[in-house]
Amino acid sequence: MDKAILKVEELSVRFGALTAVKRVGFEAQRGHITSVIGPNGAGKSSLFNLISGAIRPMEGRVLFDGRDTTGFNAVQMVSAGLSRSFQITNLFFELSVHENLRLAAQFIEHGRGLFLPTQRSRLANNRVDELLERFALRSRADELAGYLSHGEQRRLEIATALACNPKMLLLDEPTQGMSLTDTQETEALIKELASDDLSILLVEHDVELVMNISDHVVVMHQGEKLAEGTPLEVRANPQVQAAYFGEVRGHAHA
Repeated sequence: MDKAILKVEELSVRFGALTAVKRVGFEAQRGHITSVIGPNGAGKSSLFNLISGAIRPMEGRVLFDGRDTTGFNAVQMVSAGLSRSFQITNLFFELSVHENLRLAAQFIEHGRGLFLPTQRSRLANNRVDELLERFALRSRADELAGYLSHGEQRRLEIATALACNPKMLLLDEPTQGMSLTDTQETEALIKELASDDLSILLVEHDVELVMNISDHVVVMHQGEKLAEGTPLEVRANPQVQAAYFGEVRGHAHA
């Protein structure tokens, strides 16, 4: 089995005159946490959208779990085993925590459970129970998602992204807007989630969190890959220090 679960090769996309992503390539290893960082406007979210199937690349390829998934849409990517959370919370606020997870988990029954009574969809129910336990949401199961705290909503969103048992989870700014305590809990949760069965690709503005939990870091700047390596290698890179860490010290965000 290939050690790399994700290979991005020379990916590019333009929006009018703006080249949002320009010939970016990197690999993400199985069971590892790979993070993408960079200043505002660096192209991080566009890169995520290219990988997850939200937008189609103009050039380059995406290889996921040994398959060429270039041009797959978001639903096809989920079927292939790649699931994602979003920068802006993507939940059904008028439904309960349990119902949000239930809808997401029905995917593992390949649609067969979609219109069946809840009790007849055993696989999905078992998965919901696992996730309620794992994400400490059991006591909130019947609460409407819209009434959860911001930290709980972000935790529920990660849980819904995991409901279909993906091989890789893409997390887009999972700690955005969180308190320090919620951020620390999310950091511990992400570290715990990475395993032989689940690889993680993370876009995150919190540099310290990225350096604490990542196995591999990709740095983007103005749509291009500026550097990549271990957290220590990236911290020590003079180009990265000039383009990115200097801005962070000056209170700019990624």
